[in-house]
Amino acid sequence: MTNARERLAEHLKFFGEMGVEGFRRDAAWQKRGRESFPSDVVAEKIPVSFSDLTAIREDIGDCTRCKLCNLGRKQIVFGVGNPNADLMFVGEAPGRDEDIQGIPFVGRAGQKLTQIIEAIGLKRDEVYIANVIKCRPPDNRNPEPDEVESCEPFLFRQVDSIKPKVIVALGTFAAKSLLKTTDSISRLRGRVYDYRGAKLVPTFHPAFLLRNPSSRREVWEDMKKVRALLNGEDVA
Repeated sequence: MTNARERLAEHLKFFGEMGVEGFRRDAAWQKRGRESFPSDVVAEKIPVSFSDLTAIREDIGDCTRCKLCNLGRKQIVFGVGNPNADLMFVGEAPGRDEDIQGIPFVGRAGQKLTQIIEAIGLKRDEVYIANVIKCRPPDNRNPEPDEVESCEPFLFRQVDSIKPKVIVALGTFAAKSLLKTTDSISRLRGRVYDYRGAKLVPTFHPAFLLRNPSSRREVWEDMKKVRALLNGEDVA
């Protein structure tokens, strides 16, 4: 019970620092915004089964397409979440915890991402989470161009299968890789981009927030854009 209370207190503190004003326990408040999705937009989306993503995972296999297969990776970290999600998060690459568990964003940065998701009224299992590359680079270094070139087609297939309305690029590397730019995340964030039929919103990586808590306000501004886009609102 104590741990649960401590986690709740931490969540509430985080929401306050993000700029969220108030919280209520009634079901109507917790479901706010979800009923505001335009019915015609929702109806246009054809449900995706896990078999579509399973086929992509099977095509990856025990991948040996780039040198990461020989540089200490333990397993492929494919992706996790709702295969019919309206919101998709894309990070850089698996870290140590992700390499061990085979699930993206399960370490401290993953806990921070869960808080961010909950701050806009969603649950982690309602979104889809993946990375640009599926194997952990040694010492958590940045993925190299040949590694991205080998792996990004599978991310493209994930995006095309899920057909999210909004994609959040988490951090410099993910944003630069998806948008094919050399601009920093500080220059890219704050704007909305068209990407493979979705709206792409770059923001700081959760691990960056752990080191720089003063940037939470910027992330909250980005996530308010995400929430507005999910609700079918125009965002400049």
